[in-house]
Amino acid sequence: MNKETKLRARPAAINLTAAAEARIAELMSRAPEGAIGVKLSTPRRGCSGLAYSVDYVEEEQAFDEKIETPGGTFYVDGASILYLIGSMMDWSEDDFAAGFTFNNPNAKGACGCGESFTV
Repeated sequence: MNKETKLRARPAAINLTAAAEARIAELMSRAPEGAIGVKLSTPRRGCSGLAYSVDYVEEEQAFDEKIETPGGTFYVDGASILYLIGSMMDWSEDDFAAGFTFNNPNAKGACGCGESFTV
C-alpha cells in the first residue's frame, strides 16, 4: 500500500510586517539594474558582535531563505538564519529617524547604541 505524505509549508525564518513589505516594495521600485531582491544578513560588526544589514542582491545563493512579498523578493542570508529564526522585521519612521527594526527572540543582548546584538 502506498502512503501519501502530506508536506506542510515550512514557516519563513523571519516574519515581515506590512510596513516592512511596503518598504521592500519601495526599495525594489528604485533598485539598481540587475537587483533581484533585498537581502538581510548579520555580519560581524559593532560592540556586541552581530549587526543587521539590508542590501540589494543581484544573485540568488543556494542556502538563502527566499520570501516572496507583494513588492519583491526578500532574501535572508543562509549563514544568518539561525540568528534570526522567529524574528519580526518592521519599518518605522518618525521625525528623527527611519529604518528597519527587529524583534529578535534569539538576541541575548545589545550594545547601548543599538548598532549590534549578541546571541
